[in-house]
Amino acid sequence: MADTRPTPEGGFDFDVETLIIGAGACGLVAALSATEAGRQVLVIEADAVPRGSTALSAGLVPAAGTSLQRAAGIDDSPDRFAADIRAKAKGENDPKIETALAEGGARVIDWLSETHGLPFSVVTDFDYPGHSRRRMHGLPSRSGLELIDALRSRCEAAGIDIVCDRRAETLYHDGDRVTGIGVTLPDGGSERIGCARLILACNGFGGNRAMVADLMPEIGEAVWFGHDGNRGEAVQWGAALGAETRHLGAYQGHGNVAHPHGILITWAVIAEGGFQVNTNGQRFWNEAQGYSEAARAVLAEPGGIAFTIFDERIASVARQFEDFKQAEAQGAILRGDSLEALEARLGLPAGSLEQTVDEIPQAGPDRFGRDFHGRRLASPYCGVRVTGALFHTQGGLRTDPSGRVLRRDGSGFPNLLAGGGAACGVSGAGDSGYLSGNGLLSAVVLGFAAGRA
Repeated sequence: MADTRPTPEGGFDFDVETLIIGAGACGLVAALSATEAGRQVLVIEADAVPRGSTALSAGLVPAAGTSLQRAAGIDDSPDRFAADIRAKAKGENDPKIETALAEGGARVIDWLSETHGLPFSVVTDFDYPGHSRRRMHGLPSRSGLELIDALRSRCEAAGIDIVCDRRAETLYHDGDRVTGIGVTLPDGGSERIGCARLILACNGFGGNRAMVADLMPEIGEAVWFGHDGNRGEAVQWGAALGAETRHLGAYQGHGNVAHPHGILITWAVIAEGGFQVNTNGQRFWNEAQGYSEAARAVLAEPGGIAFTIFDERIASVARQFEDFKQAEAQGAILRGDSLEALEARLGLPAGSLEQTVDEIPQAGPDRFGRDFHGRRLASPYCGVRVTGALFHTQGGLRTDPSGRVLRRDGSGFPNLLAGGGAACGVSGAGDSGYLSGNGLLSAVVLGFAAGRA
């Protein structure tokens, strides 16, 4: 349980100017940003190696108006991006944060590309639900692990200290001013670190099953696909100090995790014309709504299991993602030269897939409201057994656009900042407001802003 205490009478073992808790994308971007602003920085990481939730993601950041988009001939703007975010979340977001993230994405991607040499490119061969333009930016492998390793390399090149195996347990303060933290060491000992400013980049609370069960019971039994270190300390510390929290029931789910392999299957297999069926071989929802909503939809089916059906053409698009290649290597993706053969391999009732495919209209929306725009699957066919999972909590501490944590009366704490999963994002109040990439968007933009604040 996270703890808050007055500044210790004996002081701290040592002091730093800017202390960052968490070495995920948010923390490392904040560290680079703060260092470039001339600040002394120390990053504390609970794990032995920086990985966190970023490493479990596809590493894709949506950004509008980037140099890379322009080079690819994509006409986009922050205003259009903000409108997409607002539409997906049904207007439930803080407009100032919505605008700040939509405008800040391009600045951060261009900075990481041009100043730090990260080889981003735009995903140009399929569309993500809810995005009116192709604006997903990722590294060559389309994996979060590559992103976090690249950010860590840049921090090391900049001489930024990242100290691992240090879990922050206690936040010290003098009134509303943070004065430092207490961390546990690998040998069970403890250390107290003083700071002039503290950035909470320690993510959300998906790994705290009690908080999940209390705040989002509809997903409480889902597979947890995030990082176990996400225990909610940032929210607990902030609440104890009088900070405002928002949308603690918001989360990113994903209804396309290979089961029992535990491998994320890119939503490209759906976006390109695939669909999902239950154990009876029947479709059960409009998959075009998005992968976050898919978690609830899949978990509501018998056994919490579904099968994602696509074809070899779609598989060729999905292979740009490292996770998909791993799923193929581990035998999660099954194939058949006919729908009948695929049914047999997946254990679905005979004739069910053919009937399901026949029910999809050639033009216009189907009975669930999805329009396949004339795309039809062709042999050879592919299928994968999947379940729904909780990936990331989206609610958290309320901040201003600079990442400064706000009190319940709307005023800001003098030296406490937050970003990424520690802060309330732009996914509205539930799961349906999550627009692809919202998590990393909040991480890198608020991380950059907090570093410079």
